[in-house]
Amino acid sequence: MPISRAIAQQLENASWIRRMFEEGVRLKRERGADKVFDFSLGNPDVEPPAEVLDALRRVVAADRPGSHGYMPNPGYSEVRETVARKLQRETGLAFAADDVFMTIGAAGACNVILKSILDPGDEVIVLTPFFPEYQFYIANHSGRMVLVDTDDTFLPDVEKIAAAITPRTRAIILNSPNNPTGRIYPEIILRELDQMLAQAGQHIVVLSDEPYKSYVYDGKRQPEVASSISNTAICYSWSKSMGLAGERIGYLALSPRLPDLAALRGACAFSNRTLGYINAPAIWQWVIRETADTTIDIALYEHKRNILCAALSAIGYDVTPPEGSFYIFLKTPIPDDIAFTRLLANDGVLAVPGTGFGKSGYIRLSLTIPLEQIQNSIAGFEQAFLASRKLGA
Repeated sequence: MPISRAIAQQLENASWIRRMFEEGVRLKRERGADKVFDFSLGNPDVEPPAEVLDALRRVVAADRPGSHGYMPNPGYSEVRETVARKLQRETGLAFAADDVFMTIGAAGACNVILKSILDPGDEVIVLTPFFPEYQFYIANHSGRMVLVDTDDTFLPDVEKIAAAITPRTRAIILNSPNNPTGRIYPEIILRELDQMLAQAGQHIVVLSDEPYKSYVYDGKRQPEVASSISNTAICYSWSKSMGLAGERIGYLALSPRLPDLAALRGACAFSNRTLGYINAPAIWQWVIRETADTTIDIALYEHKRNILCAALSAIGYDVTPPEGSFYIFLKTPIPDDIAFTRLLANDGVLAVPGTGFGKSGYIRLSLTIPLEQIQNSIAGFEQAFLASRKLGA
C-alpha cells in the first residue's frame, strides 16, 4: 500500500541522529561494541535519582483507587498545581494549575501548542542550527518553517528575526540551553526579543523548549524565558533532568501574560486529547507530584565535557566548550562535515553532521557515553583529524 507523499518526502529528510545511531548498530555488529564510540544519540547514561525511583515504588505500592483510569485532558489537577507552584517560584509569574498541561514529554508539548495556534500555511520561525524534529512538528500541523540564522556565536540575532516576521508568523521556537550548540541565551537578548515582538503589531507566541534547562555549567544560569518574554509557552520534559528519556513525561505551560489565555487553554486541552496522546502516563504524573524539583547530578557531564574538549583542543580542533546541554558542537577541520563524519566512522567514532541541524561545517557530539569510552575514542578523533589534513592538502 503506498504511503503518503508528505511522509515519503519527510523520510528522505529524516534525522541524521537516527541514521548515525543505526550506523552504530551496524558497526558494533561488525567490529565489536568495544571498538565503536557512539556520540550520536542524546540518551542520558545516568540513572534516575534515588528519590525518583523511591517515589515510583511508593506510587505503585499505594494502589490508589482510580489511579489507572481516565483523567481530565490536561492531567491531574493536583500534579498541575505542583508544577504551577514550581513555575511561580522560578519565574515570579502567577502561573495557575489551569495554565499547565501534562504532556508526553516536551515533544508532546510542542505539538500540542502548535496544533492549537497554527492554520495551514502559518509560519514558525526556527533559529539555526536547530533540533531537526522541529521541521516535522511544524509540518504535522500544516505550518511552514522559516529558518533564521543565529550570529557567529550561535546567539539569536533579533534584527534578523524581526526581518523574517510576516503577517503569517504565529510562533518562534527558542531552545536554551541549545541543542546542538550548548549555548545559553542571555537575558539581555531575550528582553530585546520581547521588545521587538511588542512592536510587531501582531500576537506571536514564543515556544521555549526547555528539556536541558538543568544542564548548565561553570556556575552559569539559564535565564527564565517566561520572565523575560511576555508571550511565552514553555515546553518542558523531565527526560533529561531526571534521566527518564523512555518515560515521556513533561508539560506545556502557558504564561499568564499571554493574550486570549482562556481560549488558548481550551484549545490546548482539546489538542492534547485529539492528537491521540490523551494524557501523560498516570503513574509518572504522581511521581512528578512528589519529585518535581529533583534533578540528576550534572557534575559527571561537566567532567566529561572538560576532558573531551581538552583532548580535542590538544589534537588541534577548534573547540568551544558548551555552556549547557550535554552536546559539543565541534567545528570540523574541513568544510564538508558529512565527509568528515565518514572519516570519523572509519575510526569507529560516530558523530552527527551539522548539516542535519541546518549548519554545515560542524558535528554534534553527545556526552551521554561512559567516560572510559570517551577516553578510548580520542585516538580515533586524532586519526580522523590527520586524515582530513591530507584531504585538504
